[in-house]
Amino acid sequence: MSATRKIHWVAAMHELAADRTKRNSIREEPLRAAIRGSHRLTVWRGHSGRRYVVTILPLTSEDAVKTAAGVALAVRRNAGAVATLIAVRSCRQGDPGFLGWLAACCQRGATELHVHTLTEGEAGRAAVVADLTARPPQPPPASAALVRVA
Repeated sequence: MSATRKIHWVAAMHELAADRTKRNSIREEPLRAAIRGSHRLTVWRGHSGRRYVVTILPLTSEDAVKTAAGVALAVRRNAGAVATLIAVRSCRQGDPGFLGWLAACCQRGATELHVHTLTEGEAGRAAVVADLTARPPQPPPASAALVRVA
């Protein structure tokens, strides 16, 4: 393989790795049928690749978890309609700390409240929170790969 061809091959591999990193990041993926009745729906994809359907509510929805448990996502949407996740919280039905959390998120720039209610139980909600907040696995340091075998 020529040196020039090898350089192009290495660049292509780096580009593929960068693309994989982008795909594994937490992001919003708007649904094509984003309005159902009076509710707007969207999807958030976690680090695992799982999709979570959420209802988009105004920040004034103080009773968002009054009648059902769920996972609340505080979201900031910029002028270009790109959503950024501010914070995620597992909420039990009637969660007494929800309003304080929501107020803190508003101070951090949240403009929307997204609520996922399709996961059952505290353990399931905790898994969703972890998937939407966890950092992607870091590769081992280069020195770890250079272990001398005698």
